[in-house]
Amino acid sequence: MKDLKTRISESTEYIQQKIEIKPRIALILGTGLGRLAEDIQEREVIPYQDIPHFPISTVEGHSGNLVLGKLGDKEIVAMQGRFHFYEGYSLEEVTFPVRVMRKLGAEIIIISNAAGGMNRFYKKGDLMLITDHISLLMQNPLIGPNEEELGPRFPDMSEAYNKQLIKLTMHIARQERIVVHQGIYVGVNGPSLETPAEYRFLINMGADAVGMSTVPEVIVANHMGMKVLGLSCITDLAIDGVIAKTSLEEILEVASRAEPIMSRLVKKVIEKID
Repeated sequence: MKDLKTRISESTEYIQQKIEIKPRIALILGTGLGRLAEDIQEREVIPYQDIPHFPISTVEGHSGNLVLGKLGDKEIVAMQGRFHFYEGYSLEEVTFPVRVMRKLGAEIIIISNAAGGMNRFYKKGDLMLITDHISLLMQNPLIGPNEEELGPRFPDMSEAYNKQLIKLTMHIARQERIVVHQGIYVGVNGPSLETPAEYRFLINMGADAVGMSTVPEVIVANHMGMKVLGLSCITDLAIDGVIAKTSLEEILEVASRAEPIMSRLVKKVIEKID
């Protein structure tokens, strides 16, 4: 297999042949939230399967396209669907698109996901700004030889989620009368949902929401010096470890209902980024 830097370069060169923009902002659009990509103007849609070295999304609710274009006056690159560790990919593969988007020019990344809510003040369909995370993944995407040109061996994670972007988003949410919580996200392997005992364990750890994505991408984004904004859509609940039974269909339905609100918020945030 070719080394990581070579694969990043080949993927980037292929994309740059399709479109000339240099995006400053990257988006990862999670479960049921991919329709924001349809608002991107002057867009070029590239299926993941066409991009050298890209994995292919296998999860329902994830379209599997890289979309480049403009939102307002900002040049954007968006992942319409993401990859997960539970699909059988390595974490290097899961996070590979983040490295490519950084190579394309993105300095800021906005990452969305669907998550289970554990905070008793949350309701289905609520939005949560991620202020910090706990990783319960079995691996770290930076394990292995470090490429110093990509980032440091031991990246600082004291501000994994950019405080200025959080402040900006909360200000806009108040202006737009959008209810947005702030909380801690815990990343797990999946794909099985949590048991009542596991939920109680996670709550006692101090987590407000749980999901099967985001953490690897955030680690790699910080490794490469990107500013990160994370947003969760609360699609199911386990308050005090009492599970409200759910299914993928219900999760997608809740995410779909919340999508216009999250899209409006994200578009306003992008508009206000200097």
